[in-house]
Amino acid sequence: MARRTLGDRGANSLLVVVGLTREARIVRGGARVLIGGRGLGLTLAERPAALLSFGLCGGLDPALGVGDMVLGATVTTADGCFTADPTWTRELAAAVPHAQLTGIAASDEIVATRADKAALHARTGAGAVDMESHLVAAAAARLGVPFAVLRSVSDPADHTLSDAAQAGYAADGKPDIAAVLIALLARPREFPSLVRTAVHAATAFRALHVSAAALDGHGHWHRTAPQALAA
Repeated sequence: MARRTLGDRGANSLLVVVGLTREARIVRGGARVLIGGRGLGLTLAERPAALLSFGLCGGLDPALGVGDMVLGATVTTADGCFTADPTWTRELAAAVPHAQLTGIAASDEIVATRADKAALHARTGAGAVDMESHLVAAAAARLGVPFAVLRSVSDPADHTLSDAAQAGYAADGKPDIAAVLIALLARPREFPSLVRTAVHAATAFRALHVSAAALDGHGHWHRTAPQALAA
């Protein structure tokens, strides 16, 4: 995926990594935004002050509900486990006090079914899953910068995503309405599940907006060299 940034301020600023264009529009202040973690092939000269994985996620822990905010303590991949910057994570927790600290599981594909979510939860112990945080963690380790994860649960552990819902976004993070309609024409019985997914997403996006405003109030989007992130 090609790298796309919004509000580019060059190196030494916060770089926020999201999966969707709608998530990118929530980011405030002067932070740079990258849509799609596959564009994280940054050089040392382009190195940001820090990396933040931000957006929606899937719930693996049944205790997490739709719209719950989660802070990633760790990111577990097939190759190992990355630890998010603990000082920065505590700062984010102070700004978003209702966020729950948990592990984040890595996935290159949507984890759609209840069974697959339960299996991933049992295997990793992670409470949530997304498709960007492991790329953020790996890039942070390579570049020698801290990272953090702040996500909102859109797809809870007890909900199976329909094929139509999975078709809802293109590879560049933009909505793909045509793909959804084609999927619904093939499987019209999925319409109720698709509506439920849309309601879940709306709730999760509202939580992201509230959290983004809270971070803005604490200056998180604007800082280029916060104390917690100093090299």
